Amino acid sequence: MSDSHHYFLAHARKAVLKARQLPKGRIKAKQRVVARVYHLLAKEAAYAPNLHHLEEFRTAREIENAIGA
Repeated sequence: MSDSHHYFLAHARKAVLKARQLPKGRIKAKQRVVARVYHLLAKEAAYAPNLHHLEEFRTAREIENAIGA
C-alpha cells in the first residue's frame, strides 16, 4: 500500500471521531460525508497513483474547514 492510502485513512478516522463528538444535526451529517470521502479516497489511493487524488483531497479539506466544527 502507498503512503497516501495511510494518510487518507488517518484523515478518515479523524473525521469520524470528530463527527461522533458533534450533536445530531446538519453539521454532523456533513462531517460524516467528509469522512466517507476520505475513506473513498483511501480506497482509490491503494490502487491508483497518488497524483490523481490530490485535487479531491484538497476539496475535501476545504469542505471540512468550511464546516468549522
